[in-house]
Amino acid sequence: MAFELPDLPYAHDALAAKGMSKETLEYHHDIHHNAYVTNGNKAIAGTQWEGKSLEDIITGTYDKSAVAQSGIFNNMSQLWNHNEFWKMMSPADTKMPSELEKAITDSFGSVDKFKEEFGAAGAGQFGSGWAWLVKDADGGLKVTKTENGVNPLCFGQTALLGCDVWEHSYYIDFRNKRPAYITNFLDNLVDWENVASRM
Repeated sequence: MAFELPDLPYAHDALAAKGMSKETLEYHHDIHHNAYVTNGNKAIAGTQWEGKSLEDIITGTYDKSAVAQSGIFNNMSQLWNHNEFWKMMSPADTKMPSELEKAITDSFGSVDKFKEEFGAAGAGQFGSGWAWLVKDADGGLKVTKTENGVNPLCFGQTALLGCDVWEHSYYIDFRNKRPAYITNFLDNLVDWENVASRM
């Protein structure tokens, strides 16, 4: 069965008051995200990956030794990344649940230190990619960054929070100010209850 573009969990203009415009969501979700669905379905058609889960395709096609990943991996990984990205944000103001705050404080020293490290990872990712808060196999939390569409599934990690730092995610609203976009993401857009539910 072919993959489909999931609906946004809120209206296209629902995040506008928090710094992510309707125009950004129309381009990012309706065009960019949809392209990963379309191209990914074409790439897996007639291959051993047709009919497999998104997670199995990603982990099965990731090549840690490759300079560039395959078209199947790139599209399917970006499909997964975006499926999760929209759910990690909310038009509502959400407070960080106490168990998540404790885990972050235990791992980074404070919530502010975590935000600083996460922001540095996203701003420091050369070219396109993602910044992540992940839970490692040992249960500890850490901040990582990945190039292009690579995600924590490739390393056996659980993605708790991901921020898309491809230019299409912020250029309409923030132009070339990626750090400001990441700060706004952390301070205004993140659904901390969703993040905590991934623990």
